[in-house]
Amino acid sequence: MRTFWNIDNSLRTLDEWEPGCWMQVTCPSAEDEDFLLGKLHIPDYFLDDIRDKDERARYDYDEGWTLIILRIPYVKEVRSHTPHTTIPLGIILNKGVCVTVCYYETNMMIDFVSYQQKRNRGFTDSVDLVFRLFFSSAVWYLKRLKQINVLIEEAKRNLDRSIDNEDLIGLSRLQDSLTYFITSIRGNENLLSKLKFKLPVDELDADLIEDVNIEMTQAREITNIYSHILDSTMDTYASIINNNMGRLMKRLTSVSIILMFPTLLASIFGMNLINGMEHATWGFPLVIVASIAVTALFYVMFRRKSWL
Repeated sequence: MRTFWNIDNSLRTLDEWEPGCWMQVTCPSAEDEDFLLGKLHIPDYFLDDIRDKDERARYDYDEGWTLIILRIPYVKEVRSHTPHTTIPLGIILNKGVCVTVCYYETNMMIDFVSYQQKRNRGFTDSVDLVFRLFFSSAVWYLKRLKQINVLIEEAKRNLDRSIDNEDLIGLSRLQDSLTYFITSIRGNENLLSKLKFKLPVDELDADLIEDVNIEMTQAREITNIYSHILDSTMDTYASIINNNMGRLMKRLTSVSIILMFPTLLASIFGMNLINGMEHATWGFPLVIVASIAVTALFYVMFRRKSWL
């Protein structure tokens, strides 16, 4: 789906493409790709790069085309091992051409358009649009990190009540999400530092870039903090599981030892051999009493050692 936006004074839709407008392409169909390649003559290889969900954040300049890939946060609607991840957003600039391409529908782009319409202000130029997209991505990284923190705290509360495999697996998946986040944020920071010198930046853009740097630095630091907390939490629960397993094995061993002595006495006196008590009426009670006494002795000893 493609949408044409007039970005001069306010953000409003256009019926068809015209030079200088912003063309937003979301989940492009074959018809959309034909429009981009046939009418705007966008390099075809760059669309393949945007389609690759693992494409890194980068900047290219090819025969007048400024080609930018920005990594933005994305939450998968369907059940996934890593619901919080990042995807590429392609930004394509040329004389009179400003296009963004994303092969996923994201809340970030919906919010970006809605926010600009509420401001009732457009963009000074395509460079201003680019850096505002950077700023919006940094803000959305912070929003997603807050959601991840809520999930971490919920999993920890569940694990405090009862250690469950599902909660541990959930924490592991959140760790994967944080790894994607920190890698993408660092890539965006490196990309931003290059674009400051590659794009024509005015004084307003410089102020905006400074704001973007602040938000990205905060997002990176928070991601590192949450990642360290999650690592520590996983190590703590792994130690608890090992400790519980050790205590369980110690109890089972103690029970086995306690039961071993009555079994040993019964085996010795139950053998078909002469032991002097074949015809004694007190033989069986003696074995029972001896078994109970030995069992009680070891039970008291293990209780004092806190093995039971």
